Amino acid sequence: MEPVVNKVAKSGLITLDLKKYCDPSIVKELDIKNFLFQELLLKEKDFREYLDQHDWSQYEGHVLAVYCSTDAILAPWAYMLVSTHARPFAKDVILGNRERVIEELYRQAFEQEDWSQFDDRRVIIKGCSDESIPPSVYLLITQRLLPHVERLMYGEACSFVPVYRKPKN
Repeated sequence: MEPVVNKVAKSGLITLDLKKYCDPSIVKELDIKNFLFQELLLKEKDFREYLDQHDWSQYEGHVLAVYCSTDAILAPWAYMLVSTHARPFAKDVILGNRERVIEELYRQAFEQEDWSQFDDRRVIIKGCSDESIPPSVYLLITQRLLPHVERLMYGEACSFVPVYRKPKN
């Protein structure tokens, strides 16, 4: 009987799990509309009261995505007040909805990566994930990897979609 050979391990493929760079589950949202009069008007006194009464401890250890889902016109100081209340609890406070903030976290993580480790390598971006990763993150990772990889694929080693192959000289 012949020994079992792990062809994937011998192939030199690198499977890159995007969760290595960011855990989307750390992001919680705060929609400022809930602190506005009729979800549209910013009344300073009422706004400050809502902020004072809000349970900020629920954001402990999370990244807070702050946004307004209505067409309210908000003064810049409104975001400043939200930040002063959230910062003692949240790891970070970023303007934008959950998807936008997740994208920003990936962007920050990608800035720290040494992409030369993927020079002339065959890379698969892992396709299945428990967390929803915004499509924009796939654009970002592709742009980072293209100058380095020999091949770029999406999916799993047993079943992948070819995305890019470096032209032969």
